[in-house]
Amino acid sequence: MKLLLDTHVLLWAAGEPQRLSGEVRSLLLDESNDLYFSSASIWEIVIKRGLGRDDFMVDPHRLRKMLVMNGYTEISVASDHALAIDRLPLLHKDPFDRILLAQARTEGFSLVTSDEQLLKYGEGIIDA
Repeated sequence: MKLLLDTHVLLWAAGEPQRLSGEVRSLLLDESNDLYFSSASIWEIVIKRGLGRDDFMVDPHRLRKMLVMNGYTEISVASDHALAIDRLPLLHKDPFDRILLAQARTEGFSLVTSDEQLLKYGEGIIDA
């Protein structure tokens, strides 16, 4: 299974894995699954850390390095991902979350999230 992790799920996986459900921890440890993170998540962390958000106080350089070292693959934002946002119903207004969902759907990945608004999109979403 190909899993794209929402930004908070990335942060939890890296620093607070106990916040993840047992099912998601098992998925992340299952070597048959391919784990992905988005460049949009790194961008979100940089922006929100710069704004002083307590839940984003992580070094994004170190996080990216550790994700790659631990077998995660980075996916960049492409124009087809941006265009896919146009096909999403407006259930969620956060641009970072919408691009992550569009990336997951475009690439055929499952999006792992704990975001209540993203979970409303249904198919292809895994509750963290």
